Amino acid sequence: MRDHLRAGIAVYNEGRYHAAHDAWEEYWLALDEGDDERFLHGLIQFTAVVHHAGEENWSGARGLAESAAEYLDGLPDPYRGVALADVRAFLDEAAADPHRAATDPPTLTHDGEDVGYDALGFEATAIAAEVLAEADRYDEAVVDAAVDRARSELDGDGGSQFTGLLFSFVRERDRRPVVYQRLRDHVQLEQQKDDDVRGLFDGSG
Repeated sequence: MRDHLRAGIAVYNEGRYHAAHDAWEEYWLALDEGDDERFLHGLIQFTAVVHHAGEENWSGARGLAESAAEYLDGLPDPYRGVALADVRAFLDEAAADPHRAATDPPTLTHDGEDVGYDALGFEATAIAAEVLAEADRYDEAVVDAAVDRARSELDGDGGSQFTGLLFSFVRERDRRPVVYQRLRDHVQLEQQKDDDVRGLFDGSG
């Protein structure tokens, strides 16, 4: 759960409130009922509160604030390293007055750290890259392939070009379109190499 948590927190702390829940949702959907399920359900609804308040959907923000607070109620603080006191205070405020809550959403912390993209390890960066690709409408298949290639590099297959580009894609927001183009070009080149090698042995080359 740690990598999913940190990826979503970093995306949220960068102001991508709607996108942040995507780092948690797939993991959350696979959980059975229990504290972890309640925790992630509450966090997902919390990010939706911030998003709806920013869109001036006051009734949606108020209703979700009440629901999110119920999911998080009774969990220890911190839970899984995430400080919940500021989240709970915000949810109480949003339930009472979502107009006011919209102006000052809290920063999320993990293990006492304000997590940004620079603080993410490889697995959390890979999750964030996939979330950002979907949110910003890049070709998700390209980013997924780049993640697979980067994992191969880390497993000792040589090189570090995909790993470096993947970190740049997440961390360098202003250069993200350019970095994506480089990722796409490298993915296409490596796929062509793979196709050429297969062609040597299956008679199609």
